[in-house]
Amino acid sequence: MAVDHQTQILLIEDFTSMRKLECNALSSLSFENILEAKNGDEAFALLNQEKGIGLIICDQDLPGKDGYDVLHRIRKQDQYAHIPFLMLANRGEKRNIEKAYNAGANSFIAKPFSPKELKYKIEEALGEQPKASMKIERKTLTRQSSTGKTLMRVAHLPITDHIILGVVQHFLQKGKYLAEHFELEVIRMATWNALSYALESGEVDAAFVLAPIAMDLFSVGTPIKLVLFAHKNGSIFVRNRNGEKFQEPFQNFFKEKAFLIPHTMSIHHMIAHMFFSNVGLKPGAMGHDIPDVHFEVSPLPKMHDFLGASPESCGFFVAEPLGTKAIASSLADLILLSSEIWENHPCCVVTMQDEFIQQFPDAVYEFTNFMVKAGQFIGERPGIAAEIGVDFLDPNREQGLKVPLLKNVLSEPLGIKTTDLYPSIHDLDKIQHYMHDKMGVGQIIDLKSFVDLTFADKVCSATPDAFASILHDRPETSLEILNRQADVDKSMASKTVLNMVGKYLTLSLGNQQFGIDIAKVREIIGILPTRPIPRTPDYVMGVINLRGVVIPVIELRLKLDMPKGKYNERSCIIVLDVDMPSGSKRIGVAVDTVAEVQDVRAEDIEEPPSAGLGVNPKNILGMAKLNNEVKMLLDIDQVLSD
Repeated sequence: MAVDHQTQILLIEDFTSMRKLECNALSSLSFENILEAKNGDEAFALLNQEKGIGLIICDQDLPGKDGYDVLHRIRKQDQYAHIPFLMLANRGEKRNIEKAYNAGANSFIAKPFSPKELKYKIEEALGEQPKASMKIERKTLTRQSSTGKTLMRVAHLPITDHIILGVVQHFLQKGKYLAEHFELEVIRMATWNALSYALESGEVDAAFVLAPIAMDLFSVGTPIKLVLFAHKNGSIFVRNRNGEKFQEPFQNFFKEKAFLIPHTMSIHHMIAHMFFSNVGLKPGAMGHDIPDVHFEVSPLPKMHDFLGASPESCGFFVAEPLGTKAIASSLADLILLSSEIWENHPCCVVTMQDEFIQQFPDAVYEFTNFMVKAGQFIGERPGIAAEIGVDFLDPNREQGLKVPLLKNVLSEPLGIKTTDLYPSIHDLDKIQHYMHDKMGVGQIIDLKSFVDLTFADKVCSATPDAFASILHDRPETSLEILNRQADVDKSMASKTVLNMVGKYLTLSLGNQQFGIDIAKVREIIGILPTRPIPRTPDYVMGVINLRGVVIPVIELRLKLDMPKGKYNERSCIIVLDVDMPSGSKRIGVAVDTVAEVQDVRAEDIEEPPSAGLGVNPKNILGMAKLNNEVKMLLDIDQVLSD
């Protein structure tokens, strides 16, 4: 029987931005009848008031009374005991999943999750899908490719931490690397949960995954081995630039707010816990003991949105380039780079199925050898690596990732390092003991059984101690970092222009010069007759039919509150792809003239003045000095957003 989308859902989630995200996910699945509560008391008030609730979706981490308290109380009361219960959790360890099912949950989902994953778990809670087994059935793969070589399926996420896989793929496609024993199939995943499931179920032969996730999978019997580190360092801690002023004592800025991490089983969680503890705060998950700083797991693409929309989010800790992108977008300010707390630390690792290693050792050797070569190339040629990386990490340009920004990330002296991928068992042991002993997360495993050094010993030229890690888990280090904001502001100045660097189509409106990011430009056509649209603002010229596509046309002069001009044979319509809150839209803007496409470098850009432009400053990204002229770089998405 199909799921009834009119089912009334009670959503219990304390974090406002996460609750909004979850409501949007439910709406995308055609569930619109949603009641919201931010804690257990509000939830039971709604249960008493509303008699038609058919599903409860409850966050595990609630203030005071956690999700398990809510679940136990519901199961003890006859009038509620029958209601299906889906537990949401920041903590995705296997033992936490088992705990939820044993407590009476009908289904369980770990954050961050995609709408597709949520849909399946709702169906499971409502009995439309079989209840998940703690032991996932392993799949058998066909591994012979059309070329007769062994097909190697490798999963990853679109983050800089996994860039060596993109470089290997690029050089295989270009013929610079010649693989005799395998053919590479790269599989891009949307979430850590999806990647983890693919590795656990055997859907992929290898995966780039967070080291603590890999260790957790191994602890429950998943037959995998760690064969190589994917990188060292590479993560960034930023604070929300919006809302409350950041002033001494700086610790107070983070109190009673949510701090975003990509996964509970992550090095980001561990280093953030160290930092906050060392500056005198009590970090952790919501529950019976209310922490000073509340860790919340967030989908990677939504971290920027949470900062921009919610003062309750004090910042995030994540793999690059998301942090630098937030700084460049003026959403965040830098607090620290992960290597400042732990120099040369591991983060993501390359794991492989035991069966694949045993059956195809030549392919594994060849692949790991290419990985090490790719890592060296990135270290030596960050500019070219950035060009390859943008195509690999953001092929459809959905993230708006730019080469200068990624090059800045790869060139950062304290940033990501790909030149030493030799697995350090000692460092992995630091991770598992800190997380288990001080944070209550994860299990202690036999690392010598988990780490297979067979291939690293052959392909890594550096000695194991060449880039030894140094852990600065000391209050004085963290306090010094927290109190250095003047120096940080200077270092950030160079990052704030990175989103503006690139090619711009330059144009004229009267005697003023402007630039529009060429990536937004679809085509340029002459001025065409438009069909008027009744009851629209005066800056809307009307619509045109361009090869069967109806496109609204805006007079850019009027939209920028400039005087109306006259068009001539040099005037034109620039057809743009504009990012709106509702999605990408195609819009035409009428301009006096277009000039040329010009390269705008970081050194060409200055901050716009707060007044005297003749144009609303919020519509201007920056001022570019090009050929002895000053051109205003338009934030065309902002200009046309309403």
